[in-house]
Amino acid sequence: MGAVHAPAVATVVTFRYGLHLKVIHNDVTDRLAQLLRQCSYYLKQQQKGVDSSIEYLHSVYGGFDWFAATIFLMFGGNLEKSWNFLHKFSTLGCSGYLWIPRLHCSVHLPSDLMCSGISPLFSSTGHNIELILQIELPLVASAFKMSGFTPAQICFHWLKQCFWNYLDWNEICQYVCLCVVMGIDYQVYLCCAILKHLQKNIMEHMQTQELIIYLKENAITGFHASNYMTYMIGLEKKYRDTIFRDMLNITRP
Repeated sequence: MGAVHAPAVATVVTFRYGLHLKVIHNDVTDRLAQLLRQCSYYLKQQQKGVDSSIEYLHSVYGGFDWFAATIFLMFGGNLEKSWNFLHKFSTLGCSGYLWIPRLHCSVHLPSDLMCSGISPLFSSTGHNIELILQIELPLVASAFKMSGFTPAQICFHWLKQCFWNYLDWNEICQYVCLCVVMGIDYQVYLCCAILKHLQKNIMEHMQTQELIIYLKENAITGFHASNYMTYMIGLEKKYRDTIFRDMLNITRP
């Protein structure tokens, strides 16, 4: 599964993936499409016109809704349960970091941030990942710098598609549950844990000048969030006061 798909193709991919995982059955084909239409219509009601020259800010979110698709599979293809969860979840300030289309041109964003076209996933989550890396994993931070791109860029790439194509299904579910149950700052800690897990490979591919290709085109093998819970809890104790407040202050009440 590639990183970017037209929505119709991604819907088919989601359906086939669900069948492969044996979490849905053939009779739910139309339910995913219906859920995505409901979500698109609902989120469109929370958007407002933007005075900006950035073209994609003048239309609905153009990418595929990977988070809604993930929730659909997590609920076994049950349309009602999936929609009820998403509808209630959208009222939480943290939801925009997991459900990326929710904050597209959203009335909940400060006007200057919305008009910039910069996703909070990049400006807040990405910024905080880099802040921690500089302190906790300086070799990884240096490898990115020497390779000419930032950790925020690759983490944004992973996160905007909910780690599809990179983590195993069980780990994707762990990611969602961690952020919902433990707090949205665990999105930052999980990315740091993944980069810690990949540190050896990152250093090797930095030397061969193919780090960006490696991180974008290869799955994150051997990573299990459960093996890094102690590490992530340690990061929470050190950084939550700053990071949690920063992430939730990105939206207006």
